[in-house]
Amino acid sequence: MEATVRPAAHTDLDRLAALAALTFPLACPPGSTAQDQQAFIDAHLSTERFAEYLEDPRRTVLVAEDGGLVGYTMLVAGEPADDDVRAALHLRPTIELSKCYVHPDHHGVGVAHALMTASLEAARDRGAQGIWLGVNQQNARAQAFYVRSGFAIVGTKHFTVGTRVEDDYVLERPL
Repeated sequence: MEATVRPAAHTDLDRLAALAALTFPLACPPGSTAQDQQAFIDAHLSTERFAEYLEDPRRTVLVAEDGGLVGYTMLVAGEPADDDVRAALHLRPTIELSKCYVHPDHHGVGVAHALMTASLEAARDRGAQGIWLGVNQQNARAQAFYVRSGFAIVGTKHFTVGTRVEDDYVLERPL
């Protein structure tokens, strides 16, 4: 069965939050603590936060299904708030690929590719000329996927997880 990608619905909220809680720690660097990861999950990846995201007109949340929810992405339209990101980007208008996560049991079977394809199309539909993302500098697997998806490193930024400030690369690609 091939994964189907569609816009997230309010009926997905609990499953989406559970998937986010499972997948977020997989992208964290080795020095990240479980407490810091949980603080981030509580603050940004709860059912209530996903409900807010679905109501936010600047955001697009997509989910992949393959017998259940197996992945998701979130796009955030508009100019980035982070000074380092704004300085690094070359393409405007831009949109952020804020989240791109796949259940570990579905890595390597095309779910991430299907989500990326749908996310790029959604970004184009919003009129963006470029799409950007931040990825931890120690997350080589994610970096390789993004490079295969047409992204290139254009800068660096910081990302706070709990009490830790992590170093991220800023990647961008034209649409």
